[in-house]
Amino acid sequence: MRKNIFILLCFISSFAIAQTKGTPISFGKTYTLASKELNQDREIQVYLPVSYQNSKEKYPVLYILDGQWFFANGVGIQQSLRTPGAIPEMIVVGIKTKNPIRRRFYQREKEKFTRFLNNEVIAFIDSNYRTTNERVIYGWESAAYFISELILGKNNRFKGAIVTDGGYASEELIKKFNSSSDIYLFIANSKKDIYYIGSTEAFSKNLSKHQPKNLIWKYELFNDEVHETLPHLAMYKGIMYYYYNYDSLVFESMDAYEKAGGMAYLTSFFKERAKRFGGDGSIDDSTKNSLIWLAWRRNNFKYFSYFMNEFKEVLSTKRYASAYWQNRLGQFYLKHKDYKNAIIYFTRGLEKYPNTNFQKEMEEGLKNAKAKR
Repeated sequence: MRKNIFILLCFISSFAIAQTKGTPISFGKTYTLASKELNQDREIQVYLPVSYQNSKEKYPVLYILDGQWFFANGVGIQQSLRTPGAIPEMIVVGIKTKNPIRRRFYQREKEKFTRFLNNEVIAFIDSNYRTTNERVIYGWESAAYFISELILGKNNRFKGAIVTDGGYASEELIKKFNSSSDIYLFIANSKKDIYYIGSTEAFSKNLSKHQPKNLIWKYELFNDEVHETLPHLAMYKGIMYYYYNYDSLVFESMDAYEKAGGMAYLTSFFKERAKRFGGDGSIDDSTKNSLIWLAWRRNNFKYFSYFMNEFKEVLSTKRYASAYWQNRLGQFYLKHKDYKNAIIYFTRGLEKYPNTNFQKEMEEGLKNAKAKR
Protein backbone atom coordinates (compact mmCIF):
# COMPACT_ATOMS: atom_id res chain seq x y z
CA MET A 1 0.00 0.00 0.00
CA ARG A 2 2.75 2.43 0.99
CA LYS A 3 4.66 1.50 -2.14
CA ASN A 4 1.64 2.31 -4.30
CA ILE A 5 1.16 5.65 -2.55
CA PHE A 6 4.85 6.48 -3.08
CA ILE A 7 4.64 5.64 -6.80
CA LEU A 8 1.48 7.76 -7.10
CA LEU A 9 3.15 10.72 -5.37
CA CYS A 10 6.18 10.42 -7.65
CA PHE A 11 3.91 10.38 -10.69
CA ILE A 12 2.01 13.46 -9.49
CA SER A 13 5.27 15.28 -8.73
CA SER A 14 6.77 14.48 -12.14
CA PHE A 15 3.54 15.57 -13.83
CA ALA A 16 3.55 18.87 -11.92
CA ILE A 17 7.18 19.50 -12.86
CA ALA A 18 6.44 18.74 -16.50
CA GLN A 19 3.48 21.09 -16.43
CA THR A 20 5.37 23.96 -14.81
CA LYS A 21 8.57 23.71 -16.82
CA GLY A 22 8.79 26.77 -19.04
CA THR A 23 10.94 28.51 -21.60
CA PRO A 24 12.88 31.64 -20.55
CA ILE A 25 11.52 34.89 -21.92
CA SER A 26 14.11 37.10 -23.62
CA PHE A 27 13.62 40.54 -25.15
CA GLY A 28 17.12 41.87 -25.70
CA LYS A 29 20.86 41.45 -25.38
CA THR A 30 23.38 42.74 -22.87
CA TYR A 31 26.76 44.04 -24.00
CA THR A 32 29.77 45.03 -21.94
CA LEU A 33 31.62 48.08 -23.26
CA ALA A 34 35.21 48.65 -22.19
CA SER A 35 34.87 52.39 -21.72
CA LYS A 36 38.00 54.47 -22.15
CA GLU A 37 36.10 57.61 -21.21
CA LEU A 38 34.98 56.19 -17.83
CA ASN A 39 37.96 53.86 -17.39
CA GLN A 40 35.67 50.94 -16.51
CA ASP A 41 33.46 48.26 -18.07
CA ARG A 42 29.86 49.31 -18.53
CA GLU A 43 26.81 47.24 -19.43
CA ILE A 44 24.18 48.30 -21.95
CA GLN A 45 20.97 46.50 -22.95
CA VAL A 46 19.66 46.45 -26.51
CA TYR A 47 16.16 45.57 -27.73
CA LEU A 48 15.44 45.22 -31.44
CA PRO A 49 11.96 45.69 -32.95
CA VAL A 50 10.06 42.61 -34.07
CA SER A 51 10.47 43.55 -37.74
CA TYR A 52 14.22 44.23 -37.54
CA GLN A 53 15.52 40.82 -38.68
CA ASN A 54 13.30 40.66 -41.76
CA SER A 55 13.74 44.21 -43.01
CA LYS A 56 16.39 46.55 -44.30
CA GLU A 57 14.85 49.59 -42.66
CA LYS A 58 16.66 51.97 -40.33
CA TYR A 59 15.15 52.63 -36.91
CA PRO A 60 15.04 55.51 -34.41
CA VAL A 61 16.58 54.79 -31.01
CA LEU A 62 15.28 55.34 -27.48
CA TYR A 63 18.15 55.67 -24.98
CA ILE A 64 17.22 55.00 -21.36
CA LEU A 65 19.48 56.07 -18.53
CA ASP A 66 19.31 53.79 -15.51
CA GLY A 67 18.46 50.87 -17.73
CA GLN A 68 18.75 48.57 -14.72
CA TRP A 69 15.34 49.94 -13.68
CA PHE A 70 13.59 51.26 -16.77
CA PHE A 71 14.79 49.28 -19.81
CA ALA A 72 11.93 46.77 -19.54
CA ASN A 73 9.44 49.64 -19.38
CA GLY A 74 10.73 51.06 -22.67
CA VAL A 75 10.38 47.65 -24.32
CA GLY A 76 6.89 47.25 -22.84
CA ILE A 77 5.75 50.58 -24.29
CA GLN A 78 7.00 49.50 -27.70
CA GLN A 79 5.15 46.20 -27.61
CA SER A 80 1.95 47.35 -25.93
CA LEU A 81 1.38 50.18 -28.41
CA ARG A 82 1.45 47.62 -31.24
CA THR A 83 4.00 49.61 -33.17
CA PRO A 84 4.06 50.89 -35.83
CA GLY A 85 0.84 52.73 -35.12
CA ALA A 86 0.81 55.28 -32.36
CA ILE A 87 4.61 55.41 -32.52
CA PRO A 88 7.18 53.89 -34.87
CA GLU A 89 9.17 50.79 -34.03
CA MET A 90 12.32 51.77 -32.15
CA ILE A 91 15.54 50.22 -30.99
CA VAL A 92 15.65 50.54 -27.20
CA VAL A 93 18.98 50.95 -25.41
CA GLY A 94 19.29 50.77 -21.64
CA ILE A 95 22.45 52.11 -20.00
CA LYS A 96 23.05 50.58 -16.59
CA THR A 97 24.40 53.00 -13.98
CA LYS A 98 23.71 51.69 -10.50
CA ASN A 99 24.04 53.50 -7.19
CA PRO A 100 26.21 55.06 -5.94
CA ILE A 101 28.14 55.90 -9.12
CA ARG A 102 25.08 57.17 -10.98
CA ARG A 103 24.98 60.42 -9.00
CA ARG A 104 28.68 60.97 -9.55
CA PHE A 105 28.48 60.51 -13.31
CA TYR A 106 25.25 62.46 -13.72
CA GLN A 107 26.55 65.40 -11.69
CA ARG A 108 30.23 65.86 -10.81
CA GLU A 109 31.56 63.93 -13.81
CA LYS A 110 28.82 64.76 -16.30
CA GLU A 111 31.27 65.90 -18.99
CA LYS A 112 32.98 62.51 -18.83
CA PHE A 113 29.62 60.71 -18.97
CA THR A 114 28.57 62.83 -21.96
CA ARG A 115 31.67 61.71 -23.86
CA PHE A 116 30.93 58.10 -22.91
CA LEU A 117 27.38 58.47 -24.17
CA ASN A 118 28.27 60.19 -27.44
CA ASN A 119 31.60 58.61 -28.34
CA GLU A 120 31.08 55.07 -27.09
CA VAL A 121 27.43 54.12 -26.58
CA ILE A 122 25.92 55.92 -29.58
CA ALA A 123 28.93 55.00 -31.69
CA PHE A 124 28.51 51.31 -30.76
CA ILE A 125 24.78 51.31 -31.54
CA ASP A 126 25.18 53.16 -34.86
CA SER A 127 28.04 50.86 -35.92
CA ASN A 128 26.26 47.62 -35.12
CA TYR A 129 22.63 48.38 -35.97
CA ARG A 130 20.63 50.10 -38.68
CA THR A 131 19.74 53.42 -37.10
CA THR A 132 18.45 56.80 -38.16
CA ASN A 133 19.73 60.02 -36.60
CA GLU A 134 16.48 60.27 -34.63
CA ARG A 135 17.39 59.70 -30.99
CA VAL A 136 15.29 60.21 -27.86
CA ILE A 137 16.77 60.04 -24.35
CA TYR A 138 15.01 59.38 -21.05
CA GLY A 139 16.10 60.03 -17.48
CA TRP A 140 14.66 59.98 -13.96
CA GLU A 141 15.77 61.91 -10.86
CA SER A 142 19.57 62.52 -11.05
CA ALA A 143 19.56 61.51 -14.72
CA ALA A 144 16.89 64.14 -15.36
CA TYR A 145 19.28 66.90 -14.34
CA PHE A 146 21.99 65.49 -16.57
CA ILE A 147 19.67 65.29 -19.57
CA SER A 148 18.22 68.78 -19.01
CA GLU A 149 21.64 70.30 -19.51
CA LEU A 150 22.66 67.86 -22.23
CA ILE A 151 19.64 68.57 -24.45
CA LEU A 152 20.26 72.33 -24.27
CA GLY A 153 24.03 72.18 -24.67
CA LYS A 154 26.36 72.17 -27.64
CA ASN A 155 27.17 68.45 -27.29
CA ASN A 156 23.57 67.33 -27.72
CA ARG A 157 23.00 64.56 -30.27
CA PHE A 158 19.37 63.90 -29.42
CA LYS A 159 16.17 65.15 -31.06
CA GLY A 160 14.03 64.50 -28.02
CA ALA A 161 14.38 64.23 -24.25
CA ILE A 162 12.09 63.01 -21.47
CA VAL A 163 12.94 64.05 -17.92
CA THR A 164 10.94 63.15 -14.83
CA ASP A 165 11.14 63.74 -11.07
CA GLY A 166 13.93 66.21 -11.52
CA GLY A 167 15.55 68.44 -14.09
CA TYR A 168 16.86 71.96 -14.28
CA ALA A 169 18.89 74.23 -16.54
CA SER A 170 20.14 77.70 -15.76
CA GLU A 171 18.85 80.79 -17.53
CA GLU A 172 22.29 81.25 -19.02
CA LEU A 173 22.22 77.82 -20.64
CA ILE A 174 18.66 78.33 -21.87
CA LYS A 175 19.57 81.66 -23.46
CA LYS A 176 22.55 80.06 -25.21
CA PHE A 177 20.45 77.26 -26.69
CA ASN A 178 20.93 77.15 -30.44
CA SER A 179 19.49 74.57 -32.82
CA SER A 180 18.71 74.74 -36.52
CA SER A 181 16.05 72.03 -36.15
CA ASP A 182 13.28 71.31 -33.65
CA ILE A 183 14.28 69.68 -30.37
CA TYR A 184 11.55 68.19 -28.16
CA LEU A 185 11.62 68.25 -24.36
CA PHE A 186 9.02 66.69 -22.06
CA ILE A 187 9.22 67.44 -18.33
CA ALA A 188 7.10 65.52 -15.82
CA ASN A 189 6.70 65.73 -12.08
CA SER A 190 4.18 65.53 -9.24
CA LYS A 191 3.45 67.91 -6.40
CA LYS A 192 3.87 64.88 -4.16
CA ASP A 193 7.51 64.67 -5.18
CA ILE A 194 8.52 67.14 -2.50
CA TYR A 195 12.21 66.47 -3.14
CA TYR A 196 12.41 67.69 -6.73
CA ILE A 197 9.26 69.65 -7.56
CA GLY A 198 10.98 72.96 -6.81
CA SER A 199 13.65 72.52 -9.47
CA THR A 200 11.23 71.46 -12.21
CA GLU A 201 8.95 74.39 -11.40
CA ALA A 202 11.93 76.74 -11.70
CA PHE A 203 13.03 75.03 -14.93
CA SER A 204 9.58 75.51 -16.42
CA LYS A 205 9.52 79.20 -15.43
CA ASN A 206 12.91 79.79 -17.03
CA LEU A 207 11.79 78.13 -20.25
CA SER A 208 8.57 80.16 -20.28
CA LYS A 209 10.50 83.34 -19.69
CA HIS A 210 12.98 82.90 -22.53
CA GLN A 211 11.04 80.69 -25.00
CA PRO A 212 14.13 79.32 -26.76
CA LYS A 213 13.71 79.10 -30.52
CA ASN A 214 13.22 75.59 -31.95
CA LEU A 215 12.75 74.03 -28.52
CA ILE A 216 9.33 72.34 -28.44
CA TRP A 217 8.67 71.68 -24.78
CA LYS A 218 5.97 70.79 -22.30
CA TYR A 219 5.81 70.60 -18.51
CA GLU A 220 3.11 68.33 -17.11
CA LEU A 221 2.13 67.45 -13.55
CA PHE A 222 0.77 64.03 -12.55
CA ASN A 223 -0.27 64.67 -8.97
CA ASP A 224 -1.68 61.21 -8.33
CA GLU A 225 1.86 59.84 -8.55
CA VAL A 226 4.82 59.99 -6.17
CA HIS A 227 8.58 60.01 -6.71
CA GLU A 228 8.82 56.25 -7.15
CA THR A 229 5.71 55.68 -9.30
CA LEU A 230 5.90 58.48 -11.87
CA PRO A 231 8.92 57.38 -13.98
CA HIS A 232 7.01 54.67 -15.84
CA LEU A 233 4.03 56.89 -16.71
CA ALA A 234 6.34 59.76 -17.65
CA MET A 235 8.21 57.63 -20.17
CA TYR A 236 4.97 56.71 -21.94
CA LYS A 237 3.67 60.29 -21.90
CA GLY A 238 7.01 61.64 -23.08
CA ILE A 239 7.24 59.26 -26.02
CA MET A 240 3.68 60.08 -27.03
CA TYR A 241 4.48 63.80 -26.78
CA TYR A 242 7.52 63.43 -29.02
CA TYR A 243 5.48 61.48 -31.57
CA TYR A 244 2.39 63.66 -31.20
CA ASN A 245 1.82 63.86 -34.97
CA TYR A 246 2.92 60.36 -35.95
CA ASP A 247 -0.41 58.57 -35.54
CA SER A 248 -3.58 59.05 -37.54
CA LEU A 249 -6.06 61.66 -36.38
CA VAL A 250 -9.11 60.68 -34.35
CA PHE A 251 -11.82 63.09 -33.16
CA GLU A 252 -14.36 62.44 -30.42
CA SER A 253 -17.05 64.61 -32.05
CA MET A 254 -17.82 66.68 -35.11
CA ASP A 255 -17.53 69.79 -32.93
CA ALA A 256 -13.95 68.79 -32.11
CA TYR A 257 -13.24 68.34 -35.81
CA GLU A 258 -14.61 71.81 -36.56
CA LYS A 259 -12.76 73.47 -33.66
CA ALA A 260 -9.49 71.92 -34.84
CA GLY A 261 -9.95 73.61 -38.22
CA GLY A 262 -11.74 71.04 -40.32
CA MET A 263 -10.27 70.01 -43.64
CA ALA A 264 -7.69 72.80 -43.59
CA TYR A 265 -6.33 71.37 -40.33
CA LEU A 266 -6.18 67.85 -41.78
CA THR A 267 -4.23 69.10 -44.77
CA SER A 268 -1.67 71.03 -42.71
CA PHE A 269 -1.33 68.20 -40.14
CA PHE A 270 -0.37 65.60 -42.73
CA LYS A 271 1.99 67.95 -44.56
CA GLU A 272 3.82 68.60 -41.29
CA ARG A 273 3.84 64.90 -40.48
CA ALA A 274 5.43 64.16 -43.85
CA LYS A 275 8.22 66.64 -43.11
CA ARG A 276 9.10 64.78 -39.92
CA PHE A 277 8.47 61.16 -40.84
CA GLY A 278 8.29 60.99 -44.62
CA GLY A 279 5.38 60.25 -46.91
CA ASP A 280 3.55 62.24 -49.55
CA GLY A 281 1.64 64.43 -47.09
CA SER A 282 -1.81 63.18 -48.06
CA ILE A 283 -4.51 62.37 -45.50
CA ASP A 284 -4.16 58.71 -44.57
CA ASP A 285 -6.89 56.10 -44.92
CA SER A 286 -7.21 55.55 -41.18
CA THR A 287 -8.16 59.19 -40.63
CA LYS A 288 -10.59 59.10 -43.54
CA ASN A 289 -12.24 55.99 -42.14
CA SER A 290 -12.50 57.40 -38.63
CA LEU A 291 -14.24 60.55 -39.90
CA ILE A 292 -16.73 58.58 -41.99
CA TRP A 293 -17.48 56.36 -39.00
CA LEU A 294 -17.67 59.31 -36.63
CA ALA A 295 -20.31 61.03 -38.76
CA TRP A 296 -22.16 57.73 -39.05
CA ARG A 297 -22.00 57.02 -35.30
CA ARG A 298 -23.09 60.56 -34.43
CA ASN A 299 -25.94 60.38 -36.95
CA ASN A 300 -24.60 63.46 -38.73
CA PHE A 301 -25.75 62.94 -42.29
CA LYS A 302 -24.41 66.26 -43.52
CA TYR A 303 -20.82 65.37 -42.66
CA PHE A 304 -21.35 61.72 -43.59
CA SER A 305 -22.29 62.73 -47.13
CA TYR A 306 -19.41 65.18 -47.29
CA PHE A 307 -16.79 62.65 -46.16
CA MET A 308 -18.20 59.88 -48.35
CA ASN A 309 -17.71 62.16 -51.34
CA GLU A 310 -14.43 63.75 -50.22
CA PHE A 311 -12.85 60.40 -49.32
CA LYS A 312 -14.60 58.22 -51.90
CA GLU A 313 -11.34 56.49 -52.90
CA VAL A 314 -11.09 54.86 -49.46
CA LEU A 315 -14.41 53.11 -50.05
CA SER A 316 -12.75 50.85 -52.63
CA THR A 317 -10.22 49.51 -50.11
CA LYS A 318 -10.37 46.02 -48.64
CA ARG A 319 -11.89 47.27 -45.38
CA TYR A 320 -15.25 47.93 -47.08
CA ALA A 321 -15.23 44.77 -49.19
CA SER A 322 -18.00 42.96 -47.31
CA ALA A 323 -21.75 42.59 -47.20
CA TYR A 324 -21.65 44.06 -43.69
CA TRP A 325 -20.40 47.45 -44.86
CA GLN A 326 -22.48 47.62 -48.01
CA ASN A 327 -25.54 46.99 -45.88
CA ARG A 328 -24.52 49.44 -43.16
CA LEU A 329 -23.91 52.24 -45.64
CA GLY A 330 -27.07 51.45 -47.57
CA GLN A 331 -29.17 51.47 -44.38
CA PHE A 332 -27.75 54.84 -43.33
CA TYR A 333 -28.58 56.39 -46.69
CA LEU A 334 -32.05 54.86 -46.52
CA LYS A 335 -32.59 56.23 -43.00
CA HIS A 336 -31.82 59.75 -44.22
CA LYS A 337 -33.92 59.39 -47.40
CA ASP A 338 -31.01 59.41 -49.83
CA TYR A 339 -32.61 56.66 -51.87
CA LYS A 340 -30.26 56.95 -54.83
CA ASN A 341 -27.17 56.05 -52.82
CA ALA A 342 -29.07 53.49 -50.75
CA ILE A 343 -29.94 51.64 -53.96
CA ILE A 344 -26.29 51.77 -55.09
CA TYR A 345 -24.97 50.14 -51.90
CA PHE A 346 -27.74 47.57 -51.51
CA THR A 347 -27.39 46.52 -55.15
CA ARG A 348 -23.61 46.27 -54.89
CA GLY A 349 -23.86 44.24 -51.69
CA LEU A 350 -26.31 41.76 -53.20
CA GLU A 351 -24.33 41.34 -56.42
CA LYS A 352 -20.86 41.03 -54.89
CA TYR A 353 -21.71 39.24 -51.66
CA PRO A 354 -24.69 36.93 -52.21
CA ASN A 355 -25.89 34.35 -49.71
CA THR A 356 -24.73 36.14 -46.59
CA ASN A 357 -26.44 36.84 -43.28
CA PHE A 358 -27.23 40.33 -44.58
CA GLN A 359 -28.94 39.25 -47.82
CA LYS A 360 -32.51 39.43 -46.54
CA GLU A 361 -31.89 42.81 -44.87
CA MET A 362 -30.35 44.23 -48.05
CA GLU A 363 -33.20 42.88 -50.20
CA GLU A 364 -35.75 44.59 -47.97
CA GLY A 365 -33.69 47.79 -47.92
CA LEU A 366 -33.41 47.80 -51.71
CA LYS A 367 -37.12 47.23 -52.08
CA ASN A 368 -37.94 50.12 -49.72
CA ALA A 369 -35.47 52.47 -51.37
CA LYS A 370 -36.87 51.80 -54.83
CA ALA A 371 -40.43 52.21 -53.60
CA LYS A 372 -39.74 55.57 -51.99
CA ARG A 373 -37.45 56.97 -54.65
